[in-house]
Amino acid sequence: MSLRPEHPAPPACVPTYDDLRGKTAVITGGSRGLGAATALALARNGVRVAVNGRDRDALAATVAALREAGGEAEAFVADCSDLAQVEILRDDVLARFGAPDFVLAFAGGGSGRPMPVHEIDERDWRSSLDHNLTATFFVVKSFLPGMIARGSGALLTMASAGARVVAGAPAGYAAAKAGVIALTRQLAHELGPRGLRANCLSPSAVLTERTRAHLPPERQAQMLPTFPLGRLGEPADVAAASLFLLSDASAWITGTVLDVAGGRVMV
Repeated sequence: MSLRPEHPAPPACVPTYDDLRGKTAVITGGSRGLGAATALALARNGVRVAVNGRDRDALAATVAALREAGGEAEAFVADCSDLAQVEILRDDVLARFGAPDFVLAFAGGGSGRPMPVHEIDERDWRSSLDHNLTATFFVVKSFLPGMIARGSGALLTMASAGARVVAGAPAGYAAAKAGVIALTRQLAHELGPRGLRANCLSPSAVLTERTRAHLPPERQAQMLPTFPLGRLGEPADVAAASLFLLSDASAWITGTVLDVAGGRVMV
C-alpha cells in the first residue's frame, strides 16, 4: 500500500499551542496506540502528563519516551472500569500534580468479534459497556469536582466511527461508544456555565500497532477507496486533533464530535 501523491500525508511534526504550556493533563488508556501518541504530543507542548494504563511495562515505556522528549510525566496503573481503582488514580494524580486542566478519557477498546445481536452473550455485552462507556463515566465523575472547583479546563472523550455509521463493529462496542457521545454532550451542556468544555473524538481506521497486526497490507489497500483522503489514519492525526480541542484555538467549541476519519464519516 502506498500513498498517492495527490493525498496529504499525516502530520510530520507536532502542532504547537503556546497556551498549553505549563498545564496538566491526565490521559487514560495512554500506554499504547492513540493514547500514547497523544500523551507524547502533549508533553512536547509543555504539558505535564499523568499517563494511565493497565499494562505496567507498556506504561513505563511510554512515560520513558515522554521524558526523553523533554516532558514531565508520571505513570499511574489502574483499570478504569473499576471505580475504586479510578478513585485511587484520582487521589494519586491530585497528590502529584493537583487538579488537572485536561482530562482525556481514552481508555476502552473492542470486545470480541462482530456477530449478530442475538448471538452476543451477556458477558461480552457487559464487558463492552464496562470498558468503554462505564470507564469513561468513572473517570469523568472522579476528576470533575477538582476541575469544577477551579472553574476552567477541558474534557476529551474517545468514541469511534463504529458509533457514527454501521461499519462492522461489534454491536456492544458500537452501542458503548454511542453512549460516550451522548455522555459528552450532556457534560458539555452541564459544564459550559461552569467554564469547562467537553468534546469527543471519533476516529475511523487508525494504524496503531494493534491495527497493523490485524490488517495486512492487502486488506489496507482494499479499504482505501472508502476514504476520500486516500489513506488510513495515523496516531499523529488523532494527537493533532486532541491538541486542537484542548487548546484555546477551540475556545468556543463544546459538545462536538470530531470525526477523525479521512472523510469516511460525514455526519
